[in-house]
Amino acid sequence: MSKMNYPPEFLKLLKSVEAKRPKTVIEHILKHGQITTGELKDTYGYNHPPRAIRDVREQGIPITMFRVTGTDGRKIAAYKFGDPSEVRATQLSGRTVFSSNLKNALIEKYGFRCNIYLESFPVRELQIDHRVPFEIAGDNGNLSEDISEYMLLCASANRAKSWSCENCPNWRKKDIDTCKSCYWAYPESYTHIAVRDIRRIDLLWSGEEISEYNTLIEEAAKLQEEAPEYVKKVLRNHFKFKRKSS
Repeated sequence: MSKMNYPPEFLKLLKSVEAKRPKTVIEHILKHGQITTGELKDTYGYNHPPRAIRDVREQGIPITMFRVTGTDGRKIAAYKFGDPSEVRATQLSGRTVFSSNLKNALIEKYGFRCNIYLESFPVRELQIDHRVPFEIAGDNGNLSEDISEYMLLCASANRAKSWSCENCPNWRKKDIDTCKSCYWAYPESYTHIAVRDIRRIDLLWSGEEISEYNTLIEEAAKLQEEAPEYVKKVLRNHFKFKRKSS
């Protein structure tokens, strides 16, 4: 794809981005006219390409997807800049505007733990995320100073949330109230997960608990059951026994 000539103001905006991930995407598109999911994975090591593209959009920069043929002959996603006139007036800049003070405030409120997995992680592994995705609420006001509108996520939970949100029907409808009642925004109080009437509990085992996890897997295997269903069965039996005892 041939490179485009962009308006000076648009180029100025592109070159003002300093965060590594969106800057990498921007510089590649400026040089080659586009970037593919294959290049994001193989050249730059980004295992979740949509997250890298979302980082660019969070700078207020329009970016569009189209399909190209990959090296294996399959169709893959590719991205290029959209119409420069569609630059968002309110550039919230996503993660690049998140200060260390905000992270410290979130840690003081929630501790060194992921708000989804509710497990402790080293501070360097915790990422700040909008509870309501930027793509949904970004055009509806300025960056809030209310820390309750943000959450700390480990990388795994952040990827899972990104995938679920980007594949949710509300991603196009952009109804903020729908997001606010979703598990991915407020796991402590929700009525749906990506507009589906389901509930979930994320369990992690670490350190000395891993032996308990191994026992669980072994017991589930003996019954030829998947671990999640086995856990549900154990809980059902527990509550059944509790009701009979009361």
